[in-house]
Amino acid sequence: MSKAIASSPRGANKPKLSPLVGLIVGLVILLVCFLYSISLGAAEIPLAQILASFTAFDGSYNHLIVQTVRLPRSLIALLVGSSLAVAGALMQGLTRNPLADPGILGIESGAALAVVATIFLLGSSSLSVLTLAAMLGAAATAILVYFLGSLGRGGATPLNLTVAGAALTALISSLTTAILIVSQQTLEEIRFWLAGSLAGRDTEILWQVLPFLGVGLIVAFALGRQITTMSLGEDVAKGLGQQTAWVKIVTAIGVVLLAGSSVALAGPIGFIGLVVPHMVRFFIPTDYRWILLYAAVAGATLLLVADVAARVLLKPQELPVGVMTAVVGAPFFVYLAKSKVKK
Repeated sequence: MSKAIASSPRGANKPKLSPLVGLIVGLVILLVCFLYSISLGAAEIPLAQILASFTAFDGSYNHLIVQTVRLPRSLIALLVGSSLAVAGALMQGLTRNPLADPGILGIESGAALAVVATIFLLGSSSLSVLTLAAMLGAAATAILVYFLGSLGRGGATPLNLTVAGAALTALISSLTTAILIVSQQTLEEIRFWLAGSLAGRDTEILWQVLPFLGVGLIVAFALGRQITTMSLGEDVAKGLGQQTAWVKIVTAIGVVLLAGSSVALAGPIGFIGLVVPHMVRFFIPTDYRWILLYAAVAGATLLLVADVAARVLLKPQELPVGVMTAVVGAPFFVYLAKSKVKK
């Protein structure tokens, strides 16, 4: 008996933590961050009054602040963080590119340029028009990045796609800047939004964009099994009977819906889609049915924390939340570029 114990591999008898348990823990952390985000602001509102604004709304100042200002902002942070993280996970799983991200591959920049151009040409348009413009800009940029990346030696490799995305992002950013220089009015309307900001967002914006976000998330979660297979390689996926062309098309639709809606809501917020999937894979290495769920929770938590930091660091002034995500994401991008990207 002692020999049997001695010959057993170390740690073989350790119980494995269920992915569901980890997801529940993540949801609890998300709830705590969400409540703290609602409580934070110029006026300190006790937790009891925050809860009372949901259960016994009386129209008081504190209740109005919670329901009309802080709750919409926190909900938008939650949804945008989830959407960008899930979009990044989809892109990384489909392309097997560790640097795939809606921001790095230029999709967010393309959506932002489309919004800026629409405001410049049509004036102050409705949010539904701007949302549609963001979707079209994101889709056009995604197609162009893939086309340019495919022209390089070896086809659409991770390195080629990253270089194509970086080059196109630089071009798009230059065009966006040119429009803003020409039109001071356009700059005044969206300069804070362009840095990625959650300030001043209300429930009207949320309800108009929510259907697109909802469809994008449903599409993403439905693709979990297929993306797991695609992450093993396209040849393997075809050998297992996967309709890879349809998976790519549907995944692209999901990414465009998620990234375009997020840009319409909060502007281009970078690095959430890059950092979060890598964090999640410490717990769930390969199964995208769980990776996508974990990414949604972790992305929402990360953006809520970043928004809290943006409000606290220079209080009473406020930083754009896109600045905070860049502080975390840029060093991580450099690390991944040096350690994981292969030609």
